[in-house]
Amino acid sequence: MRLVPASILFAALVVPALAQKPLPRQQMPKNGTLATVVREANLYANPDDSGGPIATIVPGRELVVVERNGKWLRVFANTDVPDTRQADRPTFGTENEAQPISGWMLDKGIVDVNTAHGDLVLFGTADNLEQQAAVPDPPPHLAEEARLLYRRVVIMYPQSPWVPEAMYRAADIRWQIQKADASTLPSAHEKENYLREQMDEDEMHKIQKYFPQTKWADMAAFDLIDNKLCGDWQGSEKCPEQETGYYLKYVDEHPSSPSAAEALYDALWRQAAAGDMWQADGNGKRADEDHGHAKAIFDRLQQKYPDSAYSARAASLIYKVDQGIAVYGSSRE
Repeated sequence: MRLVPASILFAALVVPALAQKPLPRQQMPKNGTLATVVREANLYANPDDSGGPIATIVPGRELVVVERNGKWLRVFANTDVPDTRQADRPTFGTENEAQPISGWMLDKGIVDVNTAHGDLVLFGTADNLEQQAAVPDPPPHLAEEARLLYRRVVIMYPQSPWVPEAMYRAADIRWQIQKADASTLPSAHEKENYLREQMDEDEMHKIQKYFPQTKWADMAAFDLIDNKLCGDWQGSEKCPEQETGYYLKYVDEHPSSPSAAEALYDALWRQAAAGDMWQADGNGKRADEDHGHAKAIFDRLQQKYPDSAYSARAASLIYKVDQGIAVYGSSRE
């Protein structure tokens, strides 16, 4: 997972979660209290553990607490919430979607809509899981559990100042999972973007709709560029040159975005790579033009975002360009 910088994380404490368009009102259950769990919990048929669990509820799954019996709670639990691509969902739903099941669980690690600072508890738990999911070869369920917990923040605490951050993080985790899955398909090697498996854009567009002109909308727009990129360039200079344009347009439209410096670096690298490709094809004039364009992007990056690590990375890349060292393909003489 791509981790969000701490400066963005803590900004959620001071930026009120006010959308220019109100979020859709979530219907609260009439027969109980909306809740979730922050730990893996067992569900039992009766308010005791002698019979063994009938199901396991993972963090972030939706619960409705309907009854209390000492240290036990009777709940309706969604054990498997479908999370399909919007475009793949049938028009009239499906009978195969898992239905909530009823059972008892210990009143331990359960956060409901009345829990003090419940939004912070859920967001903090999700953030910890997301950090754990970022290490090499993490357990596959951690990222999805983080996503579910972020979604619970949005649904259970719609007035929380953490809502836009949670909404973006949930969408981004889903995006990165789909992106990783798409990269394993044969279509990932197609040059044209429309021939590749596309990431579902629905949640990103909702962030732009409900939180326009915010850093969250800016970051959503940055993710959306992925669907425009070539799969495999297949030796075509058109791909990196076209992609350069996408990233430069992004910076023009989102100059204050937390992703703006990264976008300029992405544009610079592609322009330098295109220059190397022209050089390999024996077209020195076009190679010089694209390398020159890369240097102009570097100047812009240095002027606009001098303190960004991407400026340092860009400096090392431009050094190679000046030295005649290929940044794309083999750098050996």
